[in-house]
Amino acid sequence: MIAAIIRWSARNVFLIGLASVFIGSAGFYALKHVPLDAIPDLSDVQVIIYTEYPGQAPQVVEDQVTYPLTTSMLSVPRSRVVRGFSFFGVSFVYVIFEDGTDLYWARSRVLEYLNTATQRLPSGITPTLGPDATGVGWVYQYVVRGEQKTLAELRTIQDWQVRYGIAKAEGVAEVASVGGFVKQYSVVVDPRRLQALGISLDKIRTALRASNRDVGGRTVELTETEFAVRGRGYVKSISDLEQIVVKSDRGVPVLLRDVARVELTPDERRGVTELNGEGEVVSGIAVQRFGQNALSVIANVKDRLAEIASGLPQGVTIQAVYDRSDLINRAIETLKRTLIEESIIVALVCFVFLLHVRSAFVAIITLPLGILIAYLCMYVLGLSSNIMSLGGIAIAVGAMVDAAIVMIENAHKRLERAGSDKTRAEVIIEAAIQVGPPLFFSLLVITVSFLPIFTLEAQEGRLFKPLAYTKTFAMAAAAFLSVTLVPALMILLVRGRIVPEHGNPVNRALIWAYRPVIRLALRFRWATILVAVAVLAASLWPASKLGTEFMPTLNEGTLFYMPTTLPGLSITKAAELVQTQDKIIKSFPEVESVWGKAGRGSTATDPAPTEMFETVINLKPENEWRPGMTVDKLIAEMDRSLQFPGVSNAWTMPIKARIDMLSTGIRTPVGVKVFGKDLADIEGLSRQIEAVISR
Repeated sequence: MIAAIIRWSARNVFLIGLASVFIGSAGFYALKHVPLDAIPDLSDVQVIIYTEYPGQAPQVVEDQVTYPLTTSMLSVPRSRVVRGFSFFGVSFVYVIFEDGTDLYWARSRVLEYLNTATQRLPSGITPTLGPDATGVGWVYQYVVRGEQKTLAELRTIQDWQVRYGIAKAEGVAEVASVGGFVKQYSVVVDPRRLQALGISLDKIRTALRASNRDVGGRTVELTETEFAVRGRGYVKSISDLEQIVVKSDRGVPVLLRDVARVELTPDERRGVTELNGEGEVVSGIAVQRFGQNALSVIANVKDRLAEIASGLPQGVTIQAVYDRSDLINRAIETLKRTLIEESIIVALVCFVFLLHVRSAFVAIITLPLGILIAYLCMYVLGLSSNIMSLGGIAIAVGAMVDAAIVMIENAHKRLERAGSDKTRAEVIIEAAIQVGPPLFFSLLVITVSFLPIFTLEAQEGRLFKPLAYTKTFAMAAAAFLSVTLVPALMILLVRGRIVPEHGNPVNRALIWAYRPVIRLALRFRWATILVAVAVLAASLWPASKLGTEFMPTLNEGTLFYMPTTLPGLSITKAAELVQTQDKIIKSFPEVESVWGKAGRGSTATDPAPTEMFETVINLKPENEWRPGMTVDKLIAEMDRSLQFPGVSNAWTMPIKARIDMLSTGIRTPVGVKVFGKDLADIEGLSRQIEAVISR
């Protein structure tokens, strides 16, 4: 059958060429439209339940909100892990699902169970689902800056202009705000006056709620015009609040200003941000929706920011502090350059050993077409173009041209020895049929060699399956082209003067070098085998000493500094500490900008306590670094400069940190979890473990 395919392909060059052009065009379209990312999304399918319980201590939140929700979610179908976090006034419950679970199916199941669980919560407490985002969805972060603008004014601009403008961008699940001050009206009551007038706090609260609303009536027709009747009562200023009647005694009204002081104050803050050690700033975080193309989402966000820039107040600007598109573009460009270099080397090797330009073009044309077919398969299956998927193509490049080279070389030899009774086309077809079937099946063997990788699950499966897919696609494409396109190209291009093998000086030199070695190995067969076995045995010791790692560290071009301090740190002290740390980091000449965050933003994807800091350190290009400086040396220098009492330093990179936190619930790559029934016992044991590990 393979021989028949080769013969038909060689005799129908036009049809094969037309099909190749069509497939190549489809592959080129796929190349332009395949989603781009730095690494595969290793995050699990998760659904976040976010619940606010204002003013309550973490233990109360745990007992009355987190525990009832967590126990209710344990029976959700296909749920694998349920994690609960309780903080002051807020609860986070993470439901992690099995691989392959559709996110929106998972969200609907959680909603079903949430309806039942809500009945066990305190009155007035309503849990909500977090955004349909992944654990690594923080693709773009920015700060809102403005001359002569206070933090409260900038936060208002972020919440009411910038945030809604970006939320419209395609692929954005949520835009979170953090930092600055949220304005609110504060009513400071005088308890003595309340007692004297017999007014309770509940009565004050009821009066405020009842007075801050509009009421509707019917319509009135006057002079052939219809007018709507409504009572306007929305509070718009401090004076409006002061005029609210809280009690009427014998026709004498008691106003709110008589028993309380009304002020415009900032809301309680659970997160602050800082830039370059220069002071607090207002920040925003664009969260990517699940399954979206990160590069497209970031481009959409930038387009929306450019659109709304003209509508911002004078002097207000938006500055990016984390942009993942830089990493994606660098990673993809590096791999593209590597693939181009490999292709050029393969073409040069073909020319050097064949000394026939047109014959070399058979392999040169086959290689990019095979890569385009692999891209077409990626596009159909929805795979993204990232380090791992392109790495699979890079691994396959060398083997993809093996069949073409062997078939060309066999055709050259057959043409050297062919008599005048056969045409050139017949000789080439016979040469292709002679080696084509075994070459086809050998490529299929290489194709299926990565099949065991498809049995991997969880994070390792999500990491390595893209590599296995693309390597398999590329080798399958090479096997297909070896029995279709290669014979047709040989008919077209293998013609003219063919240089015999002994006429190539490179071949002569290599034959002269390896023939004595082969003779020696065959003469002393047992000695050769014993030497090979000894080398294999000697390699076992160093192999056993090699370390193991889930994946090599990806230099993201951005450092992530995650120090933690003791619980109970005030927001004021946290802001001071973040600014001090950022100022020290910014003093390093390799640093472009430093953006620090303490606490959490207004998003369910950020369960960070106040004592947890997250600092994004954007680095300059390496050609602007000090001579001999590396990432590891830079981290070591920074770590020595950032030694504060009670602060534990942790250094990682943004994407890696999010993956670690999602997979283990711990903020660093290595950690210890302590389980128990009593918090005091857990804390005591944890301190002992800390003391032992710190040694």
